[in-house]
Amino acid sequence: MAEVHHFTYGAFNPIAAYLLAVLGSFLGLLATGRARSARSRGRRNRWLIIAAFSLGGAGIWLMHFTAMLGFDVPQSPVRYNPWFTMASLGLSVVAVGIGLMVVGHGRRSVPKIAVAGFFTGIGVLGMHYTGMSGLHVSGRIHFQPALVVVSGVIAVAACTAALWFAVSVKGLGAMTGAAALMGLAVFGMHYTGMASVSVELSPSVSTAVSGIRPLLMIVPITLVSAALILGVALSALQAMTDEEFTEGDGVPRRGMHAENPWSLKQASMNAAMRRTPGSRPSPGVRPSPRPVPPRPKPVADEPLIDVPS
Repeated sequence: MAEVHHFTYGAFNPIAAYLLAVLGSFLGLLATGRARSARSRGRRNRWLIIAAFSLGGAGIWLMHFTAMLGFDVPQSPVRYNPWFTMASLGLSVVAVGIGLMVVGHGRRSVPKIAVAGFFTGIGVLGMHYTGMSGLHVSGRIHFQPALVVVSGVIAVAACTAALWFAVSVKGLGAMTGAAALMGLAVFGMHYTGMASVSVELSPSVSTAVSGIRPLLMIVPITLVSAALILGVALSALQAMTDEEFTEGDGVPRRGMHAENPWSLKQASMNAAMRRTPGSRPSPGVRPSPRPVPPRPKPVADEPLIDVPS
């Protein structure tokens, strides 16, 4: 068996991977928190989709391939198949999205969260080994079955805990602590699965291994990271803007003048009350819209002129 390195660049890869897992988990919890307070099913689905990309894309997939940059086999070239790599991204987002849709609607219950966590964990485990199937070396890659099972158990437990946090955690402090625990669970799942890897080299090691070099993977990973984080931020901003200026059912909010419409009748009633304080309008009599000025009185010094008939 060939020698295998998992920390080629020292502590950089595991630290960066863990921070991405925590960041993605935190953004996912923020989005699910907004989903719980959404007034309509459509708005809730929008926030759950944002959470799926945050948690499944940034928190799990980006963490996985950031950690994979530290994988190396000194006696053989290491290459990555881009199609399997992108397929693993889609699998991660879809698996997490399905789990969030299941627990994000209806009443919260332990059996529902457990079932959703099981299938989501299987999907995340499939993401891991789909990405590993796109890893090419000059030889064969083997997996130790016992550690594969352990990594599967960790994946199911991590996803179940993530779904529970998604429908339960409130407040920034609690979300930060939950994101740190979720990131640690995803981190442990990845490196437990990688501990099961062994490489059997071919009799004649070839340098012509198909795929993309590991360092070149930094470019698509950086682009996907930026697109995911920017897309999540813009989607969240648009969703919050829509909720700010529309009611829960999508109807535009009215201004204060529309909520309390002014009427001429009400204004005239108020004017009449102001004109004669303490008096009450007679039934059936509509007060004038404006106060009526008093008629001028005749001047006492001037004689009245009789007009002959």
